[in-house]
Amino acid sequence: MIIIAPRFVKILTGNFARAITLYPLVFVRDKTDREDAVLLNHEAIHLRQQREWLVLPFYLCYLTEYLLGRLRGCSHYEAYRYISFEKEAYTHEHDISYLRQRKSMAFKRYRLQKK
Repeated sequence: MIIIAPRFVKILTGNFARAITLYPLVFVRDKTDREDAVLLNHEAIHLRQQREWLVLPFYLCYLTEYLLGRLRGCSHYEAYRYISFEKEAYTHEHDISYLRQRKSMAFKRYRLQKK
């Protein structure tokens, strides 16, 4: 389910992102984001990742990878892009058919890779 919630997205992301996925919901900043196929595919990839990891472990791993990036001296944006879940989502966000062929736990191949 997609929810238009500009304040919520701004508060949770520090006005950094246009959308945030908190299983099973996708929150977007404005109604035009609701029509953006690439953005929604990116968030759908996160929904699949979260479901595979049973949600809570996903968030713990996500935060851990972000913090490791920061500890390595990365900026906020660099640490965010360092996260394996984000690397998978950004790599395949333009491939609308990706989720139909995606193998389970596919994000693992992006672990510990540079941007």
